[in-house]
Amino acid sequence: MKVIVDYDLCEANAVCQKSCPDVFRVEEDDSLTLLVAEIPERLRAQAEEAVRLCPRQALRLEG
Repeated sequence: MKVIVDYDLCEANAVCQKSCPDVFRVEEDDSLTLLVAEIPERLRAQAEEAVRLCPRQALRLEG
């Protein structure tokens, strides 16, 4: 499974980073970086939570 980010919607408000810091990082320039290409099973629940909590609905899971 991987995360797809709609960077046009993303405001880099760090809600995803708080939910799943092993996958998401908000940089000092307020851009979002994905730290992994494929979400490991052990992080699935946290990644799903990050997607669910995204206030701009800029994230989705695929695969």
